[in-house]
Amino acid sequence: MGYPHQPHERETLVLSKHFGEAEARTLAGWKQRGGYRALDRALRMEPAQIVDIVKASGLRGRGGAGFPTGIKWSFMKPGDGKPHYLCCNADESEPGTFKDREIMRWTPHALIEGCAIGAYAIGAETAYIYIRGEFTEPIRVMEAALAEARAAGIIGSNAMGSGRKVDVWVHRGAGAYICGEETAMMNSLEGRRGNPRIKPPFPAVAGLFGQPTTINNVETLAAVPDILVNGAEWYTKFSRPDNPKSTGTKLWSVCGNIQRPGNYEMVMGFPFGEFLHEVCGGALPGRKLRAIIPGGSSVPIQTLDEAEGSLMDYEGMIAGGSMLGSAGCIVIDDAQNLVKQIARLVRFYAHESCAQCTQCREGTGWSQRIMERIVAGDGTAEDLDTLLSIADNMTGKTICVLSDSCATPIVSGIQKFREDFEALIKRRTMHPVAAAVA
Repeated sequence: MGYPHQPHERETLVLSKHFGEAEARTLAGWKQRGGYRALDRALRMEPAQIVDIVKASGLRGRGGAGFPTGIKWSFMKPGDGKPHYLCCNADESEPGTFKDREIMRWTPHALIEGCAIGAYAIGAETAYIYIRGEFTEPIRVMEAALAEARAAGIIGSNAMGSGRKVDVWVHRGAGAYICGEETAMMNSLEGRRGNPRIKPPFPAVAGLFGQPTTINNVETLAAVPDILVNGAEWYTKFSRPDNPKSTGTKLWSVCGNIQRPGNYEMVMGFPFGEFLHEVCGGALPGRKLRAIIPGGSSVPIQTLDEAEGSLMDYEGMIAGGSMLGSAGCIVIDDAQNLVKQIARLVRFYAHESCAQCTQCREGTGWSQRIMERIVAGDGTAEDLDTLLSIADNMTGKTICVLSDSCATPIVSGIQKFREDFEALIKRRTMHPVAAAVA
């Protein structure tokens, strides 16, 4: 079970430094690599001190939203007499994203340590790691690491001899994309249908089991131990000088029509064009890059010019016409039917809708049917206006953002690659023989 990716010289390895090292999965091996020093230090500090360090580091949520982690933790009020919970979102169902599973596969104790620190910082005695059900290997590795940590007294009723209870448990999901949404995940943890909840109340007020809860992504929590050991100032150095809002390193999952797919760890603000062409090797022989989805399938599609002019941080991707999201980069070249690829994404979202909201249930279904009709060569010019109208009725009008995620590739695709849609529609009006040749 090797790790195929060889680090590129332009990578900055922090989270991925021990990927591929089988010994790093074990408690002994992790301690040899400095593991659990951060937790030991944290348990000797006041929770507010930990929150302040994480705030100062500028760490932001790595699951897609990019909300400042320290500020999110500060919403919790230790000592309020209520049980608190920390939930680690390890569902990772966003198409194009496969970074969190590698953290769990290779450095499970990094995640356990991050969860324990986070739980203590928000006044929680229990943390749950909600893992996507299909991740059979990461679940097995995480369970083994948790058993080691619990047997050694690192977590449990007397964590590291501190007299404090900090426990961590794995909960296996059942393969529903919607459970990656934080409130649907809490419903699933409670044994209920994974439907998103209306907010407010927000999780920090009434979350898991109706108690104050914080939800963080795997990559977010795994970054915390290094921040505590090395300091907030160390972490802020991983950024571009003119943008202190995006700090640290970021894991990027790269797939599609690219020479070197895989996971890469890059400093925030690295030039995206250089990343695609030099670090990832650029287009396959005889082809040209055409479209890039930089942050997982729910962010706007970029043209090649937009991508090449972007910087790899939250603000840089927005300036480049998209979003950083989960950094699940999908590369599409000129040999692909781009409309067909968009239709595939729409079909995914239509399938994964929980059907709770009418705009999403009906909007994703109608979008799927129209997109597939266009791909089949039976579309009309009016279909494009209909798709945009449906997208407008889906965006910002539902309990969660699944419907927005379905609308985004449609809208950005029509806006930036309208000629691809029109070429397929044009075939409908041609003579059957000419259409077949075209």
